[in-house]
Amino acid sequence: MMRVLKCGFTLGVLVFIMLSQACREAEPPPRDFDVDVGSSEIPYIVIDTRGAEIQFEPKTPATLNVYERKNLVQEQSIGIDYRGKTSYRLSNKKGYNFETTDGAGQDVDVSFFGFPAEEDWRLIGHVVNLDDKYIFDKTLMYNFVAYELSRSIGRYAARCKFVELELNGEYLGVYVFTEKPKRDSNRINIRSLNSGSTNLTGGYILTIDKVSLGDAAIGKPLPYFDNNWDDDARYTAQNSFRSRYDINRGIITFPAFGPPYHPQKYLETYFLYEYPDAADITDAQKQYIANYVDQFETALLTDNFTTTRTYTNFIDRSTFVDYFIINELCRNVDAYRLSTYLQKDRDGKLAMGPVWDFDIGFDNGGRIPMNDWVINYNQYVSSDAWMMPCWWPRLMEDQQFRAEVKQRWQALRANALSNATLSALVSNTADYLKANGAVRRNYDKWDQGIGVNYDQSVSDLRQFLQQRAAWMDSKIGSF
Repeated sequence: MMRVLKCGFTLGVLVFIMLSQACREAEPPPRDFDVDVGSSEIPYIVIDTRGAEIQFEPKTPATLNVYERKNLVQEQSIGIDYRGKTSYRLSNKKGYNFETTDGAGQDVDVSFFGFPAEEDWRLIGHVVNLDDKYIFDKTLMYNFVAYELSRSIGRYAARCKFVELELNGEYLGVYVFTEKPKRDSNRINIRSLNSGSTNLTGGYILTIDKVSLGDAAIGKPLPYFDNNWDDDARYTAQNSFRSRYDINRGIITFPAFGPPYHPQKYLETYFLYEYPDAADITDAQKQYIANYVDQFETALLTDNFTTTRTYTNFIDRSTFVDYFIINELCRNVDAYRLSTYLQKDRDGKLAMGPVWDFDIGFDNGGRIPMNDWVINYNQYVSSDAWMMPCWWPRLMEDQQFRAEVKQRWQALRANALSNATLSALVSNTADYLKANGAVRRNYDKWDQGIGVNYDQSVSDLRQFLQQRAAWMDSKIGSF
């Protein structure tokens, strides 16, 4: 029988109290962050490389801890490296790729914030340059808003979460923690393709973009990447194939894979191998996907749209329509010609998406007027190495494509892209960041003499979306 003490406690209860007190005394004190986040609901991520320098390649081993309301909720081993091309060179607030690893350093799928488990993730910053006194996306929400809009119309875009980042003891501000677009049943959901696959029809992921160095970057010192502009345009037969047609719809007669920024580079459109990547794709697979794209382009450029419309045999036109709508609404100046994903599933048609990279979208970025289509880029810019491919102006000449855009746009404007929905998305996102103190902390770090008026920037974004949507109502209504 349990002995009862005079004070009324059983011995077991007393032992429990003593053990509980001992456990409380053994608990580590709350972590001391580089900034005081108060009672913020925004996750606070702490990455520690244990003094090792982060590179472009290879990835640097590190630990990533996720805190919510100052409580450690997740601890994970990772490998981390820098990401970005122009944004890396221009910005003091760098972006990062990281892979989740196990105790042996092997890649392992992990879930964050309830997202489907995977190994590849990104931390997207916002372009800040203190010397030249400029900040892209003063609202901190361009990418977040664009991806939310894409998902709201039923198209996959990278799931993302606002976080605050501390790296090796230094607070770096507000970041967007996001999925890396890649082949996965919960991301770009196409079937796998490997060197032993006998069905060459897919799946493939291509990008129209600047070149990523990949393995060629391994071992190069960081200063190399500060000015490696040539590598952005270093296309080779190993990493890409070139369209047979120039941006003016003519046949290209000069050889592919010329030196970076050669005088005729602006005429070319290259397709980079994303999946299978350049290291894994076979010659037969390269030939298949290049021929398929060429067949589509030839059909698109030679169909007369009155008696012949064969290009639809090669593409899922509804994905082209939705890609056009989101990028045009967000006035993504980089769309179609950079940061552009295409996919082709096994036995399927070529599809556009997911949308990606809106740093110079919305009311930022210049180059084209606020009241014109992004696809008319070539009418305003002539010297860019990455010009608008010939597809999009040609698609807009097809009355059926225009009719599909009109029908889809008007349906979306009744709900997912209504004025009320657009306004609420911007306002609610800004309120969340402000109420949790993240805006103040971010600009305490980065607004040194620039003079960001956050409330005005948010108001400008909200007003821009209303005006852009109204302009699109007028233009598309006349289709």
